[in-house]
Amino acid sequence: MANSALEIVGLLVTIIGLIGAAASTGMPMWRVTAFIGENIIVFETRYEGLWMNCFRQADIRMQCKVYDSLLALPPDLQAARGLMCCALALGGLGLLISLVGLQCTSCIENNDRAKRFVLIIAGVMIIMACICVIIPVSWTGHVIIRDFYNPLLIDAQRRELGEALYIGWVASAFLFFGGCMFVCCNLQSEEKGSERYMYSTASDYIPYPPQPLQPMQPLQPQQLVLLPQPQPRPQPMLSRHPSTNYSYHSRYPSVRSGVAYL
Repeated sequence: MANSALEIVGLLVTIIGLIGAAASTGMPMWRVTAFIGENIIVFETRYEGLWMNCFRQADIRMQCKVYDSLLALPPDLQAARGLMCCALALGGLGLLISLVGLQCTSCIENNDRAKRFVLIIAGVMIIMACICVIIPVSWTGHVIIRDFYNPLLIDAQRRELGEALYIGWVASAFLFFGGCMFVCCNLQSEEKGSERYMYSTASDYIPYPPQPLQPMQPLQPQQLVLLPQPQPRPQPMLSRHPSTNYSYHSRYPSVRSGVAYL
């Protein structure tokens, strides 16, 4: 039950991060005009994004123009385009895969191990999307700060950090936490799954740890014992002469002796 709740929280966090990454990709506010020094024309603001340049006059209207050539863009902007597109693709695909492995869905039935494996894959893809977001955002921020303190540039060429960069940093944090929830919860369940036993509630069976086997002792040869043989009883022999052996002490010969005499 706890894992199911964490999976839903991770799903919601991932959706928020994916929306933020998409907004950061489409917004033109990556670089904003810096009003410092002699640049006091505050009624006109210039924005530079991944796909277009925009001018805003006196907070009334904004005019945008798409870049004419991709090769004419600086290398950090070209790399940012590709990485942000990869982040959206990985995040969206990981989100769809996570829907298959959630415990509240019935896409995979009677196979908890497969569900955990699917969620681990989805979490890894979401973490990769986080990396693809944070690299271009941090790279662009580094270039802006470096140019801002460059003494060779005039004040009109200096730029400040735009709103899209901050949204990108927050979106990468959400994606990171969402991916970690998917991965860590299911890795912990996988480790505990090998030690988990399922028994009936009505059963009184108590598992005991296996006992080590004792080594077998070698068999000792035993001495043979000779039992005494019973002595054969003498069989009576018939004779024509009267027998003087009687079974009891008597003065008269036995009837058996008389029959033997005849």
